[in-house]
This record gives sequence, C-alpha cells and structure tokens, in this order.
Amino acid sequence: MSKLRTLFAIAVLAASANGVAAQEVTLTMSHFLSPNSAPHKDFLQPWADRIAEESDGRIKVEIFPAMSMGGAPPELYRQLRDGAADIVWTVTGYTPGVFPRSEVFELPTVHTNSAETTDLAIQDTFDLIAEDYKDIHPLLVHVNAGNAIHLVDGCVDTVADLEGKKLRTPTRTGGWLIEAWGAEPVGMPVPELPQALSRGAVDGALIPFEIVPPLGVHELTKCSVTGAENQRFGTAVFLFAMNKERYESLPDDLKAIIDNNSGAAIADDAGVLWDQIEVPGEEAQKGTGSPIHALDAETTAEFDRIAETVVQRWIADMDAKGIDGATLVDTAREAVARHGS
Repeated sequence: MSKLRTLFAIAVLAASANGVAAQEVTLTMSHFLSPNSAPHKDFLQPWADRIAEESDGRIKVEIFPAMSMGGAPPELYRQLRDGAADIVWTVTGYTPGVFPRSEVFELPTVHTNSAETTDLAIQDTFDLIAEDYKDIHPLLVHVNAGNAIHLVDGCVDTVADLEGKKLRTPTRTGGWLIEAWGAEPVGMPVPELPQALSRGAVDGALIPFEIVPPLGVHELTKCSVTGAENQRFGTAVFLFAMNKERYESLPDDLKAIIDNNSGAAIADDAGVLWDQIEVPGEEAQKGTGSPIHALDAETTAEFDRIAETVVQRWIADMDAKGIDGATLVDTAREAVARHGS
C-alpha cells in the first residue's frame, strides 16, 4: 500500500507540473470594440489562439473587449504603459502627442486607400517612427483601409457642400482636414458615434466601412462619400502592443513565439484583412438604399489640393517639435508608392 501511495503521489506531482506548464503565463488583452466586431473576431482572437497553440498552452491570452477591464478608450495606452493590461489594441490618435511620428501614415494623400499597402510601408520605415514606442513593446502598428465621409443628410458633390457640418474625427490630423474643408471637427472615440449621430450632435463622420455594421452607422446615415477610385480621406493608425516589462519578463522561448507573431510576420495579413472587412460595411450601406458616392476626378483633385495644406501644416508642426516632418512624409510616400505599384 505504501508503494501505491508513493506512485500515486508521483503521478499527482507530474500532472500538477504539466498543468503549470500548460498555463505558465496568462496575458490580459484590452480593446474598445465589441466581441462581435471584425477586428476582434478576425484578428485579435485568432492571434490569441495562435499564441496559445504555438506555445503548447504555456501562454494563455484573456481578451477583454469593449473596455470591460474598465476605463475609456483614450486610457488604453496609459493602461498598457502602466501595466494595468498586458496587451492592448487601440488607436494612436486617442492619445494625441504620444505618437507624433506615426501620424505621417494617417495623413490624407500619404495613405490613399489600401491598408495592406500602408501596413507594408510602415514596416519598411519603422525605424523612423520607433521612438514613439520606446516605453512599450509594439506588436504591430497598422492602419485601416481609410476614412469615407458618412453623412446624415445625404451626399455632397463639392468641398463647399461640407461647409459648416459637424464631423466626427478619430485623430487631430483628421480634425485639421475637416477644418480645411470649412467644417467643424468633433473628436470622439468611435463607440460614442451612434449616439452622437442619432442625437444630431454630429452631421457625419470620418470612418472606414469596416466599423459600419457593428455600430449600425448604415441605419443612421444617408450617404457615404469617397474620392475617385475609392480614394479615402486619411486613415487612423492602430497600435497593437504589449507592456514592455511584461514582455521582457518572459523566458526567451516564449518571447520568440510573440516575436514570430509580430511586426513584419503579421503586417501583410493584417493589411489584407482590413481591406477585406470593408466589404460587409459597404454592402450594409448599400442595403439601406443609401448610396456610396464616388466624387469625380476633378473634385477629388480639389480635395487633394486641400489635403496637401494639411500635410504642410503637419510638417511645420513636426519641425517645431524638432522632428524632420518633410523627410517622414517623403519617405512614407515613397514606401506607400513602392508597395502600391
């Protein structure tokens, strides 16, 4: 009997050891969208599942969507930096001034209409913006397919038609663009948009089509406007990142798994995904009978001329901060053109 007890104790210890190995690390991930959103279902959850699989269960990622860990979307970066969350996915523009160099990729006419193209350009030039992320460990910096103008009271055909309208923007450069159109920018995180539209607090919004279905924007607007050939009016830069100390605390083999699912390893797939998830939103908008109105080439050129004043304003702002804005713009445009060719 004593021998049996000894064997049983050995078996229990072995099982316990295997259990510890199976969940050696638990990482919390926080973001601001619902669990039904495409970024959650098609990017963040699959990433977490892949990390668990490649680590043989030694890393478990617990995702907390829709700010269920507490706080508001603009607090996500601080929560990450301070260690309240191990991983976050957020919009860099929600914390103005923290990621100045990265704004170059959200500028109108720098980003045109392809998330994949701009994501690859970011990877090519990441050294130029790396200083923005010195306090955290970036997993991926990427963009969406770009902003269309979604309007409550119907389509517009000229820049002048936007004059006086209140338009939601996710970023300060988007706000500058709206100002240049003669409209009024209203900054807010995207989860607040449906209520703002329904209450008449805004007349429209700069958002990509991907966010239309989960927020029901197609039910609250009567027209979506793009430039010729689906050109967009800037974009938003997203940050998928890990707390720096948490990352550095991992053993080397688990760091390698994170590294193998970061940066260039996932940038192309993310770009393709964000281009693809525009389609359901476009179809949802069309399904309401509301048009997606593409401006003609001449009008698009006028929007581009105005957009260039925003780019020049951004360059001057960077120069005032001691950052070579012109080099950033030129390098970003060259990289985008190279991958878009």
